[in-house]
Amino acid sequence: MSFKGWRKVIIKTDKGPINGIAPVIISASRVTDIPAFYSEWFMHRLRKGYVEWVNRFNGKSQHVSFEKTRAIIFWTKNAEPILKFLPELDRKVINYYFTFTLNDYEKEKLEPEVPPLEGRIETFKKLSDYIGKARTIWRFDPLILTDKISVDILLNKIYNIGKLIHKYTEKLVISFIDINLYRKVRNNLLKAGFIDCKEFTDEHMIRIAKGLKEMKNEWNIEIATCAEKVDLSEYGINHNKCIDDTLMIREFNQDKELMEFLNQGYLSETKNNKKKAFKDKGQRKYCGCIPSKDIGQYNTCKHRCIYCYAGSQ
Repeated sequence: MSFKGWRKVIIKTDKGPINGIAPVIISASRVTDIPAFYSEWFMHRLRKGYVEWVNRFNGKSQHVSFEKTRAIIFWTKNAEPILKFLPELDRKVINYYFTFTLNDYEKEKLEPEVPPLEGRIETFKKLSDYIGKARTIWRFDPLILTDKISVDILLNKIYNIGKLIHKYTEKLVISFIDINLYRKVRNNLLKAGFIDCKEFTDEHMIRIAKGLKEMKNEWNIEIATCAEKVDLSEYGINHNKCIDDTLMIREFNQDKELMEFLNQGYLSETKNNKKKAFKDKGQRKYCGCIPSKDIGQYNTCKHRCIYCYAGSQ
């Protein structure tokens, strides 16, 4: 059967019983850096058992219970503040993994409030040592092309980070900046003086893919694209699922409740008698993620990355 939405529950809140949902998988978060800025808040809400989330389009709030939560996917550029809480998460027997963005745009000042790269690399290693390299996924995202950042410079930036961390991860995820898709991104780049920022052509992407293929062979890691239409499988680069059932089945297969949820997520048949992948229909067209409930709020990230579609600049 197909995914019909999260189970509806009554949540005991400080204001009394309130209708809510109880997702099995939590995304924390695509739209703000919870580990970097809100780890104390997150752990407080986890202990309380629920969080109130506000829909940015209609302003309506939704209460989200952690009662049925079996997996949390953390997205971050700096996991240092949440490291101290990971033993508590382990004691709660909640599965989790990290997608950890390590870009090198320090010289260009595209990520004004992100801590120095050297420290973030050390945090990446500490995280990997604690939870394992399969659960510590490296993102270099987005790839950005300007008159001063060429394809060769980009590849060099990726390589310089990868040579330090490839033993601490099993996967690198990339995406190409979409300047024209998000008006906010285009305006912020122009306002910051990046008038020469370019969309990637097919030729640019193939040159990137060829360079990444060499790194993939040297480091023996998987490389994948996030929500991209382009097919780079010829170069050993696949389409990624950041909320990834395959990873969860491999890493968390002792969790019967999680496995039951993931197994029911595949349609039994299609017109061609083939199984159809379990996908989050609320994401972009080429996103491969399975369903999750994101608990982040737009315009709350403090990294102030110039290229960000969700943060506050």
